[in-house]
Amino acid sequence: MNEHTVYDAVIVGAGPAGLTAALYLARARMRVLVVEKDRIGGQIAITSEVVNYPGVALASGAELTQTMREQAAGFGAEFMAAEVTGLDMEGDVKTVRTSKGDLSAFAVLLATGAHPRRAGIEGEERFAGRGVGYCATCDGEFFEGKDVFVIGGGFSAAEEGVFLTKYARHVTILVRGDDFTCAPDAAAAAYNHEKITVLTHTQALAVEGDASLRSLTYRNTATGETTVYRAPEGDTFGLFVFAGYEPASELAAGLVALDGYGSIPADEGCRTECAGLFAAGDVRAKELRQVITATGDGAAAAASIEHYAAELRRKTGIVPVQPERAQASSPAPARQQDDAHHASSAAPATAQTLFDDDMLAQLNTVFARMERAVTLEVHGDGGAVGSELAAYAEALASLTDRVHVVHGDPARDACAFVRVLREDGTDSGLAFHGVPGGHEFTSFMLGLYNVAGPGQPLDDAARVRIASIEDPIDLKVLVSLSCTMCPETVLAAQRIAAENDRVRAEVYDIAHTPALKERYNVMSVPCVVVDDGRQVLFGRKNLDALLEALA
Repeated sequence: MNEHTVYDAVIVGAGPAGLTAALYLARARMRVLVVEKDRIGGQIAITSEVVNYPGVALASGAELTQTMREQAAGFGAEFMAAEVTGLDMEGDVKTVRTSKGDLSAFAVLLATGAHPRRAGIEGEERFAGRGVGYCATCDGEFFEGKDVFVIGGGFSAAEEGVFLTKYARHVTILVRGDDFTCAPDAAAAAYNHEKITVLTHTQALAVEGDASLRSLTYRNTATGETTVYRAPEGDTFGLFVFAGYEPASELAAGLVALDGYGSIPADEGCRTECAGLFAAGDVRAKELRQVITATGDGAAAAASIEHYAAELRRKTGIVPVQPERAQASSPAPARQQDDAHHASSAAPATAQTLFDDDMLAQLNTVFARMERAVTLEVHGDGGAVGSELAAYAEALASLTDRVHVVHGDPARDACAFVRVLREDGTDSGLAFHGVPGGHEFTSFMLGLYNVAGPGQPLDDAARVRIASIEDPIDLKVLVSLSCTMCPETVLAAQRIAAENDRVRAEVYDIAHTPALKERYNVMSVPCVVVDDGRQVLFGRKNLDALLEALA
């Protein structure tokens, strides 16, 4: 163990709290690593409008947190896409166990935020993914022209209720109390919308149906009157749950005593009762959970960690070496990846027109590490998607000698797709139906890396479990390019397929493959269809969870 393998701090979570702490620590010349298993930005990244962050009149959550990330990176903060699976807080140098190996650090900051709370109504689990959803951005499009109900009385319920009017015939928000608990402006947007009905003093009781949702029962708690909504004959409806969040404090269990809500108690400097363990943001016990309080926590935690790590530097003689950093400056707003793969219609598509500078940097990093070449076998559809996919593949190939392009027969399922072939021309089992942009850009590139080698790290146990799959398995992973929960599932499926020739993992942009949505009754993504419907799995799945399901 030396200065090149130890961090001053490992930050778990890349929401506003974690990004702020990373910025402050890196600027103080501390070596800091941010580990994030999901999306940069946390929950706020899916918020379309942030209007109450001081100094920023209006921005999306994604834009705001992308700027925070660029600021932190500009001062030398490092980032890793991985899942933290455990903490060993004994001794001066702590161990952070991740899906990509162990990390060593003087301090650990948990900025893991919170995850959506279930409503707890009868039938909720049964219909999760088949009408019951938790992310309007991911699943709203499945309810075009249908009635939608929302459970919740906070900001998320009000904002997401308004968002769902883009698709729904009508939205009914069921508020358990006598009013929304969020800011009046957010509530007013819901109350005043012509496509929204707000029912206060109303509690959802149960959902029922067959393969799809058919009815919802709810009760007015003031009058005791019970109402049963039934979908129109032959139709279904949607139910979205925004009933608050539960702190993602699992990593702290056993290390500190959690409060009654599952939050991590910490003082004003974000110190917990466990030496070297800090907590910031929504996972920390506090009264107000907003972006502004999360960034305040991040700054306070950074100050505490700086003093703590400085003392351990003196005590152990280990001074972590911070990587060379780029000149910090005010970064230009990053282009959204959802649109980054669309070329200008006025000029031929090139790598420069299809990919922004950040994407090109990611591509070059992957290409430099690839041990072998891969071939993208492009199957067009005679239309716009096929042309865009061909341009996308050719642009990738123009950047490196590790990627080649060949053109195959027209798409067999009426949607253009690309199959990934190994260097010897054999089928790797990986394919993407549509154009892998948006949130699937990174997962597609990592799929190429896994086929070309050396691939993402696998521990011995996972490698053995993958190798133990003896019967052929066909995985269809249905995604939306706007879904922030899909890439982890895609990566897990692709990693298994790249490692075991008996497994296929084909990814489908559901916007271009509506027949699959109808065939498997899919009302939520990500969705993994195993062997043509032998199993249909909904929700985000990491490698361990997917292997467990396949077993």
